[in-house]
Amino acid sequence: MDWLGFISSDGKLFGIQWNVWKVVGWLGNAVFFSRFMVQWYATERKRQVVVPPAFWWLSLVGSLLLLAYAVFYRRDSVFIFAYAFTWIPYIRNLIIHRRHLAAHLACPKCAQDCAPTARFCSACGARVGAAST
Repeated sequence: MDWLGFISSDGKLFGIQWNVWKVVGWLGNAVFFSRFMVQWYATERKRQVVVPPAFWWLSLVGSLLLLAYAVFYRRDSVFIFAYAFTWIPYIRNLIIHRRHLAAHLACPKCAQDCAPTARFCSACGARVGAAST
């Protein structure tokens, strides 16, 4: 019996025979796809091209889920190789982002977060950095 076309008589949902690894694979696809939505939203919000840290986190988690699916369920060398090394630039970009945030300077006058290379605060105009002491 067909329940509104979603579940078939053999227990398949949307024509897919589900198991734990199928859920991991589909979850990996969903997480990996969601990174595009996050990047699009951030870009639209700022009206300039932006790649937020959430993009890199979603890329990392999605690719690791897909790698696990490829290694433990599919056992397909092409699929495994496609995701075996994608985590490297994702982690590197997260490290670079963290270092960049740590290098920001606090304005001594208004406590605004200023870029590491800033000489003056964009909010109040006060001198920041080594020259401010």
